[in-house]
Amino acid sequence: MPLGWDPTFTGVALDTCCMVYVDPERFEAMVSDALDGIPGELGELMSNVAVTVQHEGGPAGLLGLYQGVPLTRRSAFYAGALPDRITIYRHAICSVCTTDSEVVEQVRRTLVHEVGHHFGISDERLRELGW
Repeated sequence: MPLGWDPTFTGVALDTCCMVYVDPERFEAMVSDALDGIPGELGELMSNVAVTVQHEGGPAGLLGLYQGVPLTRRSAFYAGALPDRITIYRHAICSVCTTDSEVVEQVRRTLVHEVGHHFGISDERLRELGW
């Protein structure tokens, strides 16, 4: 298999000449490790949110996506809602990295960014904070 070629990718073609290939199971372990690295105090505050990995494709330009109702906007009417979802896009992250260590760091940065959205932090503020 050529370096950078991902047989599971079915989305829009990207410039992958220097893309690193990370096995799906290894990538999921990276996401799990990044989630475990979130400070315990914040992890305890996270509520009704699932973190998933999408191995193929994804929305153009996105490495991750938060879908749901941020904690800052929930009210008594939120009861019974389906879990919010943070999706991490394996192919998109691998396409912007050239080494495994870059993938580990980008997974961590992407997860922290999306968790920030769960806490109600805007993209603009996350950029100001360096995320």
